[in-house]
Amino acid sequence: MDKWLYHARFFKSRSLAQRLCGGGRARLNGNRVTKAHVMVRPGDVLTFPKGPHVRVVRVAALGVRRGPAAEAATLYEDLAPPPSAKSKAAPPRPVPARRDPGAGRPTKTERRATDRLKGH
Repeated sequence: MDKWLYHARFFKSRSLAQRLCGGGRARLNGNRVTKAHVMVRPGDVLTFPKGPHVRVVRVAALGVRRGPAAEAATLYEDLAPPPSAKSKAAPPRPVPARRDPGAGRPTKTERRATDRLKGH
């Protein structure tokens, strides 16, 4: 399974794919996977987290090598539902506070004022 995820270009390295499978965060046909060396076959459905999203893909073919993205896209069929209007209208991420260059490290008083402003 880890090798297929690597060949399908879901992860930049095979060790990252192994970590996902070994951590028990991936599912194969609805069953939790705890080992990276589980065999996948065409028609299997994989569910795994990738960033802030959960990916649901059906294995279309087994990869022989990690090829270009166009080749990797032929290895799977994306089953994830289209993004809803609610997820498109998600609030933007807050912009981190800026400090003037050369201002140095904030003092304890400045840091506490920033924490109060952020609500911590």
